[in-house]
Amino acid sequence: MSKFVRYAAVGAAVASLGIASGAQAATSAQANASATILNSLAVAVSPTDNTLDFATIAPGASAVTVVVAPNGTRTCPVGVVCTGTANAPTFNIQGAVNSTVQVTFTNASETLSDGSGNNMTASSFLTSLPSDVATLDATGNASFTVGGSLAVAAGQAAGTYSGTVTVNVAYN
Repeated sequence: MSKFVRYAAVGAAVASLGIASGAQAATSAQANASATILNSLAVAVSPTDNTLDFATIAPGASAVTVVVAPNGTRTCPVGVVCTGTANAPTFNIQGAVNSTVQVTFTNASETLSDGSGNNMTASSFLTSLPSDVATLDATGNASFTVGGSLAVAAGQAAGTYSGTVTVNVAYN
Protein backbone atom coordinates (compact mmCIF):
# COMPACT_ATOMS: atom_id res chain seq x y z
CA MET A 1 0.00 0.00 0.00
CA SER A 2 2.86 2.39 0.64
CA LYS A 3 3.99 1.99 -3.00
CA PHE A 4 0.50 2.95 -4.09
CA VAL A 5 0.48 6.06 -1.90
CA ARG A 6 3.96 7.00 -3.11
CA TYR A 7 2.96 6.69 -6.81
CA ALA A 8 -0.23 8.62 -6.22
CA ALA A 9 1.72 11.44 -4.58
CA VAL A 10 4.23 11.52 -7.46
CA GLY A 11 1.36 11.55 -10.00
CA ALA A 12 -0.37 14.44 -8.21
CA ALA A 13 2.88 16.42 -8.09
CA VAL A 14 3.51 15.93 -11.81
CA ALA A 15 -0.07 16.92 -12.65
CA SER A 16 0.17 20.10 -10.59
CA LEU A 17 3.38 21.09 -12.42
CA GLY A 18 1.58 20.89 -15.77
CA ILE A 19 -1.24 23.09 -14.50
CA ALA A 20 1.13 25.64 -13.06
CA SER A 21 3.23 25.69 -16.23
CA GLY A 22 0.16 26.36 -18.40
CA ALA A 23 -0.91 29.30 -16.28
CA GLN A 24 2.57 30.83 -16.39
CA ALA A 25 2.87 30.35 -20.19
CA ALA A 26 -0.15 32.56 -21.09
CA THR A 27 0.80 35.53 -23.24
CA SER A 28 -0.68 37.73 -25.95
CA ALA A 29 0.32 39.25 -29.29
CA GLN A 30 -1.09 41.94 -31.54
CA ALA A 31 -1.46 42.21 -35.30
CA ASN A 32 -1.91 45.43 -37.20
CA ALA A 33 -5.27 45.98 -38.89
CA SER A 34 -5.71 48.16 -41.97
CA ALA A 35 -8.01 48.81 -44.89
CA THR A 36 -7.72 50.69 -48.15
CA ILE A 37 -10.90 52.27 -49.42
CA LEU A 38 -11.00 52.67 -53.20
CA ASN A 39 -12.68 55.56 -54.96
CA SER A 40 -16.21 54.75 -56.02
CA LEU A 41 -16.37 53.10 -59.41
CA ALA A 42 -18.58 54.57 -62.13
CA VAL A 43 -19.33 53.77 -65.74
CA ALA A 44 -21.26 55.92 -68.20
CA VAL A 45 -21.91 55.77 -71.91
CA SER A 46 -20.53 58.70 -73.85
CA PRO A 47 -23.34 61.19 -74.50
CA THR A 48 -22.09 61.75 -78.06
CA ASP A 49 -21.34 58.08 -78.87
CA ASN A 50 -24.09 56.13 -77.12
CA THR A 51 -25.61 53.69 -79.63
CA LEU A 52 -24.69 50.21 -80.82
CA ASP A 53 -25.94 50.98 -84.30
CA PHE A 54 -26.31 48.21 -86.85
CA ALA A 55 -27.47 50.96 -89.29
CA THR A 56 -29.90 50.14 -92.10
CA ILE A 57 -30.48 46.54 -93.13
CA ALA A 58 -32.59 45.22 -96.03
CA PRO A 59 -33.34 41.60 -95.06
CA GLY A 60 -33.22 38.80 -97.59
CA ALA A 61 -34.92 35.45 -97.99
CA SER A 62 -32.82 33.81 -95.24
CA ALA A 63 -32.20 34.60 -91.59
CA VAL A 64 -28.77 36.15 -91.08
CA THR A 65 -26.58 37.68 -88.40
CA VAL A 66 -25.19 41.19 -88.84
CA VAL A 67 -22.13 41.94 -86.69
CA VAL A 68 -20.73 45.26 -85.48
CA ALA A 69 -17.21 44.86 -84.09
CA PRO A 70 -16.01 46.92 -81.10
CA ASN A 71 -14.10 49.12 -83.56
CA GLY A 72 -17.40 49.97 -85.31
CA THR A 73 -16.90 47.97 -88.49
CA ARG A 74 -19.93 46.05 -89.70
CA THR A 75 -20.06 42.63 -91.32
CA CYS A 76 -23.11 42.15 -93.52
CA PRO A 77 -23.70 38.64 -94.90
CA VAL A 78 -24.33 37.79 -98.54
CA GLY A 79 -27.97 38.17 -99.53
CA VAL A 80 -28.56 41.15 -97.23
CA VAL A 81 -28.04 44.81 -98.07
CA CYS A 82 -26.52 46.99 -95.34
CA THR A 83 -26.27 50.75 -95.71
CA GLY A 84 -25.51 53.67 -93.46
CA THR A 85 -22.81 53.97 -90.85
CA ALA A 86 -22.56 51.35 -88.13
CA ASN A 87 -21.30 52.37 -84.68
CA ALA A 88 -19.95 50.84 -81.49
CA PRO A 89 -20.78 52.94 -78.40
CA THR A 90 -18.06 54.25 -76.08
CA PHE A 91 -18.23 53.69 -72.32
CA ASN A 92 -16.11 55.66 -69.83
CA ILE A 93 -15.01 54.28 -66.46
CA GLN A 94 -13.87 56.37 -63.48
CA GLY A 95 -12.33 54.88 -60.35
CA ALA A 96 -9.14 54.34 -58.38
CA VAL A 97 -5.88 55.23 -60.10
CA ASN A 98 -4.07 52.29 -61.77
CA SER A 99 -6.73 49.76 -60.71
CA THR A 100 -8.01 46.95 -62.90
CA VAL A 101 -11.70 46.67 -63.60
CA GLN A 102 -13.69 43.74 -65.00
CA VAL A 103 -16.43 44.56 -67.52
CA THR A 104 -19.43 42.25 -67.89
CA PHE A 105 -22.83 42.46 -69.54
CA THR A 106 -26.05 42.28 -67.54
CA ASN A 107 -27.62 40.00 -70.15
CA ALA A 108 -26.11 37.73 -72.78
CA SER A 109 -28.76 38.93 -75.23
CA GLU A 110 -31.11 41.89 -75.52
CA THR A 111 -34.36 42.36 -77.41
CA LEU A 112 -34.70 45.16 -79.93
CA SER A 113 -38.33 46.03 -80.63
CA ASP A 114 -40.08 48.21 -83.19
CA GLY A 115 -42.90 49.01 -80.74
CA SER A 116 -45.45 47.10 -82.86
CA GLY A 117 -44.69 43.62 -81.58
CA ASN A 118 -41.80 42.85 -83.94
CA ASN A 119 -38.49 41.95 -82.32
CA MET A 120 -34.89 41.08 -83.10
CA THR A 121 -32.21 39.76 -80.75
CA ALA A 122 -28.83 41.38 -80.19
CA SER A 123 -26.22 39.15 -78.55
CA SER A 124 -22.56 38.05 -78.54
CA PHE A 125 -21.52 41.38 -77.05
CA LEU A 126 -17.79 42.14 -77.12
CA THR A 127 -15.66 44.90 -75.66
CA SER A 128 -12.54 46.45 -77.11
CA LEU A 129 -10.67 45.43 -73.92
CA PRO A 130 -8.35 42.43 -73.68
CA SER A 131 -10.28 39.77 -71.69
CA ASP A 132 -12.85 42.48 -70.83
CA VAL A 133 -10.44 44.00 -68.26
CA ALA A 134 -9.68 47.73 -68.17
CA THR A 135 -6.67 49.24 -66.41
CA LEU A 136 -7.47 52.69 -65.13
CA ASP A 137 -4.85 55.30 -65.95
CA ALA A 138 -3.00 57.75 -63.68
CA THR A 139 -6.16 59.87 -63.49
CA GLY A 140 -8.42 56.88 -62.72
CA ASN A 141 -10.05 56.74 -66.17
CA ALA A 142 -10.45 54.22 -68.98
CA SER A 143 -12.69 53.91 -72.03
CA PHE A 144 -13.87 51.00 -74.12
CA THR A 145 -16.30 50.29 -76.95
CA VAL A 146 -18.89 47.54 -77.36
CA GLY A 147 -19.84 45.51 -80.42
CA GLY A 148 -22.38 42.75 -80.92
CA SER A 149 -24.42 40.61 -83.28
CA LEU A 150 -27.98 41.14 -84.50
CA ALA A 151 -30.18 38.22 -85.60
CA VAL A 152 -32.24 39.37 -88.59
CA ALA A 153 -35.08 37.06 -89.62
CA ALA A 154 -35.92 36.29 -93.22
CA GLY A 155 -38.36 38.99 -94.30
CA GLN A 156 -37.94 40.87 -90.99
CA ALA A 157 -40.72 43.45 -90.63
CA ALA A 158 -39.73 46.97 -91.62
CA GLY A 159 -39.34 49.49 -88.81
CA THR A 160 -36.91 51.18 -86.47
CA TYR A 161 -35.88 48.75 -83.73
CA SER A 162 -34.39 49.81 -80.42
CA GLY A 163 -33.33 48.35 -77.10
CA THR A 164 -30.48 48.65 -74.63
CA VAL A 165 -27.18 46.98 -73.82
CA THR A 166 -26.14 47.26 -70.17
CA VAL A 167 -22.55 46.90 -68.99
CA ASN A 168 -21.35 46.36 -65.43
CA VAL A 169 -17.94 47.19 -63.97
CA ALA A 170 -16.29 45.86 -60.81
CA TYR A 171 -12.83 46.17 -59.33
CA ASN A 172 -10.65 43.08 -59.74
